[in-house]
Amino acid sequence: MAVSWLVAPRYGAHMANPLTPDVLVDPVVLTRALVDIQSVSRDEKVIADCVEDVLAKVSHLSVRRVGNTVMARTKLGREQRVILAGHLDTVPVNGNLPSTVVDDLIYGCGTADMKAGVALALHLAVTLPDPQYDLTYLFYEAEEIESEFNGLNLVAREHPKWLEADLAVLLEPTFGTVEAGCQGTMRVRVRTRGRRAHTARAWRGVNAIHAAGEVLRRLEKYHPRTVTIDGCTYREGLSAVRISGGVAGNVVPDECSVDVNLRFAPDRSEDQALEHLREVFDGFDLEVTDSAPGALPGLDAAPAREFLAAVGIEPAGKLGWTDVARFAALGVPALNYGPGDPSLAHAPDEHVEIGKIRDGVATLYRWLAP
Repeated sequence: MAVSWLVAPRYGAHMANPLTPDVLVDPVVLTRALVDIQSVSRDEKVIADCVEDVLAKVSHLSVRRVGNTVMARTKLGREQRVILAGHLDTVPVNGNLPSTVVDDLIYGCGTADMKAGVALALHLAVTLPDPQYDLTYLFYEAEEIESEFNGLNLVAREHPKWLEADLAVLLEPTFGTVEAGCQGTMRVRVRTRGRRAHTARAWRGVNAIHAAGEVLRRLEKYHPRTVTIDGCTYREGLSAVRISGGVAGNVVPDECSVDVNLRFAPDRSEDQALEHLREVFDGFDLEVTDSAPGALPGLDAAPAREFLAAVGIEPAGKLGWTDVARFAALGVPALNYGPGDPSLAHAPDEHVEIGKIRDGVATLYRWLAP
């Protein structure tokens, strides 16, 4: 029979920090407490204040903050350093706060993406004083919105040494598997041009929307690559995502554009991805509207091999883009690992399995505890 716990209040700046010592020692309870601190992108101050307050009281950590991004690190003189990173923000609430629990599931905004992962890092930061590596914990802002606001970008500009490490683990939801690297992404606008005319005398014009049919035919015939790198398979994809054109109901249009998104394997650079798109759409004008590089699997680093041994399952390629690419661009190999089903991210019924939270903590302790 399904049993729901009493829901917790939504915390605000006027209330005491809900991340109390008895909450911090239980990653499941901690997950609920973090979820119940509403932290939609650009409104992370309260949760960042709570996290900073907790970490500042831990004697084995030094703590710094920029904006609403909090960094804590050990200085134990270890030969290698590992970063555990998670974003504090969520998408807008959709009637799914405060959190509730039904059987083995915690429901609520950000449960899977990614406050359960944040809970793992915060729990370890407080309870693991003597890890086998030096650890840097990054709790950062604004991952869910435009890149210019992303906390990792802010840190890279103002405090790049915070991001120096031998391996980074991004605690994004992977349902307890290891997803290595990530695809790159590029969006281009493919333009077609014509000549305006009145539709009553359509033969005097050239219809730019009709000309876009060739763009769609090329997309329909396109055969995406499947690439395996270090045992991890990445499937590419090329998709039209928007068509715009037309002037009025009685005008032959002189311009049309098709927005296309390429998800490319990390063996391609952004320049190579753009050259590929130019080949596919040869003869058409292209405008790049968005681009981000992929990340190679990064499995050769010694901490990564030891982490895979602790997890006990083979890694898979990440089909999608995550902030591991930001670390890879800095020369830091990075992996995705965390509780929660990524397919539930941003959904009204977003939830995370309690068992996956406990499994995640156990795995991280097997890897990090000396």
